[in-house]
Amino acid sequence: MGFIKESVLSHQDRLNIAVFIDFDNIEIGVKTTLGQQFDVGIILDAIKERGEVVTKIAYADWTRAGEYSRHLTQHAIRLVQRNLTPGGDKNGADINLALDALEMVFTHQHINAYVIVGGDSDFLSLVEKLKQYDKKVFVVGGRAFTSVILQRNCHEFIAYENAR
Repeated sequence: MGFIKESVLSHQDRLNIAVFIDFDNIEIGVKTTLGQQFDVGIILDAIKERGEVVTKIAYADWTRAGEYSRHLTQHAIRLVQRNLTPGGDKNGADINLALDALEMVFTHQHINAYVIVGGDSDFLSLVEKLKQYDKKVFVVGGRAFTSVILQRNCHEFIAYENAR
């Protein structure tokens, strides 16, 4: 009987991870501060070391993303199209991402860890809310373009430049 109890405990301790990518934020940050092309594979490899990735979603205007949409699709990432509105849409992807993450808290209880890829300080409220629901929260971004307050308030900050 001890064997059954141990396997149940190890299953509970395992991280089931949902990844949410603010694509425009991370792509522009990597390009402008690191002078590199964004590579989602680097991030996914770093996250897989921490648990099982069960869902991956990226938000952007994919009509303007060029080859990136094909690259992300090859990594089985679901692409959510963000259409720019005439008056501007600065936080449209952020709002969609936050709503989808919170909805997942209530509809997919087996997911116990959330990864936010992007350095926008607007995600601080989301990070705090996920922690209130007893979820482990990781933030992936570049040290130079990720909000310091976001880096300090998540459970673990994963620097893009170190995730090689």
